Amino acid sequence: MESVGDLERDLEGMREYYSQGKTKEASWRKSQLKGLLTLLKEKEEDIFKALKQDLGKHHVEAFRDEAILPKIAVLSTAEIVPEPLGLVLIFSSWNYPFGLSLEPLIGAIAAGNTVVLKLSELAPACASLLANTIPNFVDNKAVKVFQGGPTVAEQLLQQKWDKIFFTGSARTGRLVLSAAAKHLTPVTLELGGKCPAVVDSLSSSFDRKAAVKRIVVGKYGACAGQACIAIDYILAERKNISTLVEMMKVIIKEMFGGNPIESHSIARIINKQHFLRLKNLLEDPNVKASIVYGGSLDEDHLFIEPTILVDPPLEAAIMTEEIFGPLLPIISLEKIEDSIQFLNSRPKPLAIYCFTKNKSLERRMISETSSGGVVFNDAIIQYAADSLPFGGVGESGVGRYHGKFSFDTFSHEKAITRRSFLTDFWFRYPPWNAHKWQLLECAYNSDYLGLLLVILGLKKPRRGSYQPAYSH
Repeated sequence: MESVGDLERDLEGMREYYSQGKTKEASWRKSQLKGLLTLLKEKEEDIFKALKQDLGKHHVEAFRDEAILPKIAVLSTAEIVPEPLGLVLIFSSWNYPFGLSLEPLIGAIAAGNTVVLKLSELAPACASLLANTIPNFVDNKAVKVFQGGPTVAEQLLQQKWDKIFFTGSARTGRLVLSAAAKHLTPVTLELGGKCPAVVDSLSSSFDRKAAVKRIVVGKYGACAGQACIAIDYILAERKNISTLVEMMKVIIKEMFGGNPIESHSIARIINKQHFLRLKNLLEDPNVKASIVYGGSLDEDHLFIEPTILVDPPLEAAIMTEEIFGPLLPIISLEKIEDSIQFLNSRPKPLAIYCFTKNKSLERRMISETSSGGVVFNDAIIQYAADSLPFGGVGESGVGRYHGKFSFDTFSHEKAITRRSFLTDFWFRYPPWNAHKWQLLECAYNSDYLGLLLVILGLKKPRRGSYQPAYSH
């Protein structure tokens, strides 16, 4: 038996063991499950005695209900029936105010729920449009739309809900989760984190250019980096970084012009608070020294030029916090395989973007890292694939949605079992005796021949298999 005295040390050892990948091997999983089956067989008598001592259970009842899991259900049918959860609350976000409002709303309505939609006050024009138009197209008795700031959000969270769906920052997500705990309300949290782009050596100039274009649009073209799935930073081999940077400079100018603020092809920062937060990330002298492109800021127009940094300090805020803006650090590695250890040393991201043609690296990226999803040779496109679940893991989110997964998120899968009156296992009812014990053994082990032989009186109980009772 374990002691809590060394709990922290033991848990750290378990995390280390997990990181070695042993538990992901199919052979390991099978061996552990076989071990549990062996436990049930070898310790059967001890299990019966313990249940008798604690609960007064007869050992035939114990065998029926606990020692061996049932394998048969004669003349029974089973199905899963999805049912609505009830009254649900949806918090949308400001960076994609229509998509992040309507997509979960569609899933909640499709599942049959009544819905309260709380819009983000940080995008007031979009919020006003949604609030004034949605009621004209849906049943106002079932769907209501709220505007307002933190006070309105707090008032909503004080109510009892059957489900809360939140899109936003991890900090606010923790507040939502804490409020939901009061009523044990299930929660889906669509958060974010620092989504990396791992850029391998690509031999073809065509592949390199395609990768750089996808990286640039996956950072600066995604609401100026203000997106949970935008590329947050790049990992690349040191020898390739200068070429990568030069190609990025060319592509940025192709897409956004020599003076990006005049191109109107890149979004502005949502408000002054977020602008100053991003400005503060660059004011660290060591971070500012790592800027190799861009870096100009226009506070009056809330605009930040697409900016590239090479090897800012890993302990700086720009590398520990989600950037959520048009600042793109590139971190140099000696070899691209080092990216796996780098990623595993940090919180699990919402997405990993890996640009490579190396199948071995692909396999390792899938099996040796953890994230909400992995995209090879592109960025952000997973959001448009409604056949895939979209959601995070760990600090990047809880739950998933999109397409059918949205319907599932707002549904309870009710288990339905139907049984016929035509037949019954009479030996599952007390009083207990050796004959019923033997029949139960055969039935639970799917030994149909043995079952027939016991009924005909042609099979005797195995020695010691039945004892009338254990003493207290």
